[in-house]
Amino acid sequence: MPQLLSKSLKVALVQLAATADKARNLSRVKEHVLKAASNGAQLIVLPECFNSPYSVAAFPQYAEYIPSGETTTFLSLLARETSTYLIGGSIPERDDTGKLFNTSLSFSPSGELIAKHRKVHLFDIDIPGKIRFKESEVLTGGDKVTVFDIPPYGKVGLAICYDIRFPELASIAARKKGVFAMIYPGAFNTTTGPLHWELLGRARAADNQIYVIMCSPARDLSAGYHAYGSSMVVDPNAVILAKANEGEEIVYAQLESGRIEEVRSGIPVTTQRRYDVYPDVGEKVEPSAF
Repeated sequence: MPQLLSKSLKVALVQLAATADKARNLSRVKEHVLKAASNGAQLIVLPECFNSPYSVAAFPQYAEYIPSGETTTFLSLLARETSTYLIGGSIPERDDTGKLFNTSLSFSPSGELIAKHRKVHLFDIDIPGKIRFKESEVLTGGDKVTVFDIPPYGKVGLAICYDIRFPELASIAARKKGVFAMIYPGAFNTTTGPLHWELLGRARAADNQIYVIMCSPARDLSAGYHAYGSSMVVDPNAVILAKANEGEEIVYAQLESGRIEEVRSGIPVTTQRRYDVYPDVGEKVEPSAF
């Protein structure tokens, strides 16, 4: 039986804080991606909103068209320069109708844009005395499950931050589309992060017996939004392979071929589901062809 991850893969999570200076943000991203590639990373992940402040007020100001925008071109050239798969965290996107989205772009080692995911579940929360944030005040949610190939390794699923709270996306990607990993650029905050960041990452890994990759911005207490940090890689048995602290750093992890199959053979939930008792959430869902 073929392995979902056909060969071992070294990943790097670039945990950086974004400022109001887009040019500086992109310059620092390049510096860190070059460093990650020089250390052997083959898949490099950036955080949510890496080119702009994470702010409802900032989204319209920093939004770009895709693929003609500055950041799309920047990421394409950087992926080609480093010969890596580059998961471009997320950026504010503006479409031709004027709608705004929180969008993640992925590039091949040749610089080709191979996937685009628009955040499906908008971050609308209101915890009295703690935090209020309403992405829906300016953003529109996406409407696709995003799954794509990264030869010669296999398939990955891509979602953004709040999407991780909805297990259906990962279930469809893992159980119906055969991904070896779910990748979540995400800016959890210092209220929700301690509660649920690690819990949700490990849960999605245990639910589906796949790798889970989560890349956060670094924490900047001088910013209007305080990201939690703690970027991490979780293995198919929900073991944390690598985890950042709260500041700026690059986290590395090795994803091992055969590990998914080893875990699934020991706890064979993939063959024990009872679709005669409950419905299959992925029965009629197709992945994004973007």
